[in-house]
Amino acid sequence: MDNQSVENLLQLGGLFEPGKIALLALGIFILWGVNRAARHLSDSLMDKLPSQRFLTLQVITLFSFIWYIGGTYWLLVTVIEPPKEFLLAIGGSAVVAIGFALKDIAASMIAGIMLLFDRPFQVGDRVAFGDDYGEIVSIGLRSVRLRTLDDNMVTIPNSRFITETVSSGNTGALDMMVVTEFYLSLDADLELAQNLVYEVLATSRFIFLKKPISCVMTEVALADRLAVRLTAKAYVLDVRFEKAFQSDVVMRVERQFRAHHIARPQRDGVRESEAGRNAVTSAPIPSTSYRPPEAPVVD
Repeated sequence: MDNQSVENLLQLGGLFEPGKIALLALGIFILWGVNRAARHLSDSLMDKLPSQRFLTLQVITLFSFIWYIGGTYWLLVTVIEPPKEFLLAIGGSAVVAIGFALKDIAASMIAGIMLLFDRPFQVGDRVAFGDDYGEIVSIGLRSVRLRTLDDNMVTIPNSRFITETVSSGNTGALDMMVVTEFYLSLDADLELAQNLVYEVLATSRFIFLKKPISCVMTEVALADRLAVRLTAKAYVLDVRFEKAFQSDVVMRVERQFRAHHIARPQRDGVRESEAGRNAVTSAPIPSTSYRPPEAPVVD
């Protein structure tokens, strides 16, 4: 072993003298104690000022991060007193680690800039992304916020929009197509069913009549039986009334199907329409049984 190696070992051993170890332990205890006291103070503030609870949590989280990072650096420099070469090596390793940790954030920021120019969707659009569906609330430099129909706020990193598929329902327009499906028996009066659905769509107070209404029929396998799927497509005048429009259509169509004895797919060997005849009379349900909310007047 040469003299340089021996000297390096002696310097390394000098970094961990008993006195320095004791001061380092005391410093770590002080860091922990101050942070714990700050946490207790923040809990008291949240109890006294519940309206500022989220702001208090943000401040104490930022304080804890800065306190631990700054305190650890101060202990290393003043107590351990490592040589400059050691600090440079640790600093280089820290930069590499931070670079790996922030690569996803950097990718999201670049993707955010691309979204601003490409504009696959806008604020206010109804968007389906993965398992989430809702309204775009904000498009930031790092993430997109989407409010679901259950009023949950979902934050999605911008980088995911570059590699995954996103579907926009209205693409900046106020109106949007709403698709509703109904299943009919093969021996049902399909023409009558189609006319009933079309009439319900055309008379809904949420319909946007400047765009077409369509009813498409397809033969499908439903529970090991053949059935006819009637797909009703129409535009709602405002995306905010999407579910109200769909509920209005479903309830009124079901009412008309029962009133006109439209055969539905069989269930346990008994047609649902036949069971309905025994349960209800053939008279139409009064229109006052359901009153959807008033829709705004659109010029």
